[in-house]
Amino acid sequence: MREALFIKKNAEKWKQIQHQPTDDPDEKAERFTELISDLSYAKTYYPRSKVTRWINGLASGMYQEIYKNRKIEYSRLITFWKYELPVLFKRHHRVFLFTTILFCTIVGIGLFSSYSNPDFIRNVLGEDYVIMTENNINRGDPFGVYRDEDPFGMFIRIAINNIRVAFLTFMGGFTAGLATLYLMWSNGIMIGSFHYLFIQHDLGLKAVLVIWVHGTIEIASIVIAATSGLIVANGMLFPGTYTRMQSFRRAVKDAVKVLICLIPFFIVAAFLESYITHLMSNTFSDKKEAGLPVWVSILILSVSLALMIWYFVVRPIQLHQKGIPQTKKGIIARMQSA
Repeated sequence: MREALFIKKNAEKWKQIQHQPTDDPDEKAERFTELISDLSYAKTYYPRSKVTRWINGLASGMYQEIYKNRKIEYSRLITFWKYELPVLFKRHHRVFLFTTILFCTIVGIGLFSSYSNPDFIRNVLGEDYVIMTENNINRGDPFGVYRDEDPFGMFIRIAINNIRVAFLTFMGGFTAGLATLYLMWSNGIMIGSFHYLFIQHDLGLKAVLVIWVHGTIEIASIVIAATSGLIVANGMLFPGTYTRMQSFRRAVKDAVKVLICLIPFFIVAAFLESYITHLMSNTFSDKKEAGLPVWVSILILSVSLALMIWYFVVRPIQLHQKGIPQTKKGIIARMQSA
């Protein structure tokens, strides 16, 4: 490409970068990437040109500005968790509501099918698992499965597995949500069947007190991961006033942020399952091993449920009612002026 054509093609962009700076980190990163690309091209084909020196000056100035602002990244991280993510999630509350209702319905189908067909549980959970659980129940140790491993090893395995399932559920959104719906179906049916296995042995309440110590955060996070997958599918199928590609990109960006935020919740759930559920299983066992009081289970379950509802339902609604902007740039500007 001739130098004159290269300048004509990009001059307006360079002038905008020089005279119209932006505070939006995403736009700034995009501009910087384009400048580096232009600079690389100019140095290759016009190494002694004035335009090369101009682009180099723009890129250097932007580089210094970006890295000068790195010291405020910690406050940006707080802003992300405190404002940006809840505000973002409010934008997708309808998808979250749909996902929650659908998942609860699937769990209900699993419970009803297990009640209607005695063989359904074995088909879903597997013959060996059902036999093992029934043997534990007959020995007076109904939740012994939570004490069969080293707690730390169990913690690592569960955390990795939950994050893997969440990632697959998110990726299912790229199949127009079909894979996400399939994973929701398989997990929901399994949960319903698993609980009915204890209900039919009159252990339903005890199962809630043991399993939902960790299950409250874990299952809620799986539902939110499914929401991220359906956010992608929704952006792909229903672009609204955007082009389909614009809608899809926005949806993927939002869904990735939702998925990333779930990692700490999965780690907490894995810790609870490996250590606290491990001890709660002793409470309802005939074995003479130290357990935890029932009130500890009720407290953890209640706090976990309150946390998930507050952060993903109540907090987003509160920020929306206060008029917190829905863009990262707007949030940061609002916080700085507060």
